[in-house]
Amino acid sequence: MALRFRKTFKLAPGVRWTISGSGSSWSFGPRGASISVGKRGVYANYSIPGTGLSYRERLGGRSETPSAQLGPPQTTKVSLTCGIDDEGVLSFTDGAGMPLSEAVVEAAKKQNRDAILALIQRKCDELNDQVEALGRLHHDTPDSRVKPKFEPQRINLVAPERPTLRVPTFLEGLRKSVRLAIQEENDRALARFEGDTEEFERQRRAFYAAETKRRVLVEQLIYQDVQAMEDFLEANLQDIVWPRETQVAVDIGDGGLTVQLDVDLPEIENMPTKSAAVPARGLKLSVKELPAAKVRRLYADHVHGIVFRLVGETFAALPVARTVVVSGYSQRSNSATGHLEDQYLLSVKVAREAWEQLAFDRLAELNVVDSLARHELRRDLTRIGELRPIRPFQEEETCEV
Repeated sequence: MALRFRKTFKLAPGVRWTISGSGSSWSFGPRGASISVGKRGVYANYSIPGTGLSYRERLGGRSETPSAQLGPPQTTKVSLTCGIDDEGVLSFTDGAGMPLSEAVVEAAKKQNRDAILALIQRKCDELNDQVEALGRLHHDTPDSRVKPKFEPQRINLVAPERPTLRVPTFLEGLRKSVRLAIQEENDRALARFEGDTEEFERQRRAFYAAETKRRVLVEQLIYQDVQAMEDFLEANLQDIVWPRETQVAVDIGDGGLTVQLDVDLPEIENMPTKSAAVPARGLKLSVKELPAAKVRRLYADHVHGIVFRLVGETFAALPVARTVVVSGYSQRSNSATGHLEDQYLLSVKVAREAWEQLAFDRLAELNVVDSLARHELRRDLTRIGELRPIRPFQEEETCEV
């Protein structure tokens, strides 16, 4: 079971961590080239911009001799969209989203080969980067030796402009009804201006009040007020782009000297299991299953990276903290009962002095699995990369709710 903590909050996932989606697409329509479908077959149309000259080539059969002609051929043009999904499957649809015939698809491939290859390569890079990024979460851990600094924000408000009042012409001034109508119009414009000005001032005062409050939080309260420490730590963790919605519980004790966090880790079943490559021949994306050993290594790197990042973010956000304990648990089946239960897989106790010996400018070169072993670590990592349940630090303690 997870420990009971003083405060629990959820960290929302970011879009760049989405592992699966609807795929990428690219629409054809380069200047000077299109595909037409007529009664006599499928044609590729070519033109020289600015000359009025064009010719067409029959696709899937004999080609017509290019000939100069005025205006486009009497055919129906088709708008094409090429898409590719996470399995590497290409799709070609028309403007209404309907699949196209094989002849039109082949014409599209012939006419736009380079663009389709670029689309496939982008999708390949996207899929592989999403996999590799799961093992790089610790790379952006802040340097805890640098104290939080208040960075003033620019106000994004524009003061309303005083309206230009309408002045009656000589002839308009001779008619009382016209003069009154113009005066009423000016009065309404002035009333709107005064209302807009009042709202502007209200928003401006609220902005600077919030800025003052934030300055006090960063420069004073996080050094002396436990509630402020919790709020500031939560705000910093919420700014991180997490792979999925992540639940974290936190308890700050000893006036801020000790911080304990519990984090709900993903299950290994949630890890991506495929890699992508672009073959040297053909217009296709090759998507293959990752070996089980590589998936286990990715999972180990990922969960260690989560714990590592939480330790670093806590030390960086709370300069008074001297000891941070982070314990990660996951939902697994109890072999004795068959029920799912929270099982701790990783628990580390870190002193600030030891943490600040890290080379924060070279975290990309760090082996995160080995790095956590420099501290007091409870972990049962098998030779094949499996994490077995452990008893976390301070499991017997129940923190105040």
